[in-house]
Amino acid sequence: MPALQWQKISVSLAELCLDTTLRCGQSFRWRKSEEDVWSCALQGRILSLRRDSTHLHFKASFPENLRAPLTPPSSDIYSKDEIHSEDDDTKTLVHHYLDLDSNLTELYEQWSSADVNFKKKAPKFTGIRILKQDAWEALVGFICSSNNNIIRISQMMEKLCANYGPLIGYLDSKPYYDMPQPSTLAQPGVEVHLRQLGFGYRAKYLHQTALIVSQERECGWLDGLRNPESPILGRRPSNAGEMLPGGREGYRTAHEELLTLQGVGPKVADCVCLMGLGWGEAVPVDTHVWQIAQRDYKFGKGKHSSLTKATYDAVGDKFRSLWGKEAGWAHSVLFTADLRAFSERLSTKVKVETIEEENDNAVVTTTQVKTEILTPKSMKREFDEDQKPLTAITEVAARKVKRRRKT
Repeated sequence: MPALQWQKISVSLAELCLDTTLRCGQSFRWRKSEEDVWSCALQGRILSLRRDSTHLHFKASFPENLRAPLTPPSSDIYSKDEIHSEDDDTKTLVHHYLDLDSNLTELYEQWSSADVNFKKKAPKFTGIRILKQDAWEALVGFICSSNNNIIRISQMMEKLCANYGPLIGYLDSKPYYDMPQPSTLAQPGVEVHLRQLGFGYRAKYLHQTALIVSQERECGWLDGLRNPESPILGRRPSNAGEMLPGGREGYRTAHEELLTLQGVGPKVADCVCLMGLGWGEAVPVDTHVWQIAQRDYKFGKGKHSSLTKATYDAVGDKFRSLWGKEAGWAHSVLFTADLRAFSERLSTKVKVETIEEENDNAVVTTTQVKTEILTPKSMKREFDEDQKPLTAITEVAARKVKRRRKT
């Protein structure tokens, strides 16, 4: 299938840690190759991402003859001519999907100034971003997450797409399928087949939710719950209203609407609100987050001794009071820090070096600032409990000053 050349976007390691962002339980369809390239079928193409110390590199591979629906689902279909036009939107898609317009360094500083615990842990986990995913993909993925782990959820999503999603193409001889639309999963026999594929009780939830979304709700209902400040690609943002202790009104409405679906409880609803609908104040509270709340934020005593609905809401309100309308993003950093797979990640090391060189009767002074982050090396299985060797990612910023040599 035709592939465009690698392109790049300048983005520091502090602004984007690609491995952690794609592995921390937000999205479950990205595959990592031996060459540290992440790939996923997205919006009618296979999108590949990799990064070095200074840039994010991206490349799109497009199908020649396949006419595949987009992700998010749309009535528009790319033609071959449109795909290879000068208006290719892959760079725009990457910017949108990774939310690269948000200044993460400023957000980390804001969250650190409001919370001593965040300030303590944040330097070890820089560059974690909340993806702007398709709402339907997020809904399906988090229904599969019930009593599950990230490896098994990823396997389920792969089976689901391979059996019901459109084939986009092949990369390194491996097929890449996009997400099936709700109407496809609402067909007779899907529940039985999903049980055969190992989905267990989640098969019923997925089939019933697909029926509700495709047959009982208006077209576009799910995206209609989205935060207007974080619209789908191509739409202009608009004000989402006043931030309240329990979140903005639109967030509360979206949360309640999602609870009407099969297999969706408060935590799954908050996951979808945060990672699929753009409501940054949504705080999913699961076992990990409840442990964090007890250990670091004095929950677990008195009326909040167990994780009841009232306690669930109280934890979310506490985090929103600390971190504001992006509380869910900040909470995700602490969530990642609490996962065993990332526990061996070490603090960022910053080293400043000054080098002087003589050249043509002048002295050139070069100041180098090296930022080094140690991360687990080449994991074939994400979240393997075995200890992995560490590899260093180094970011170097250099500044040169030239002055005449004294005679």
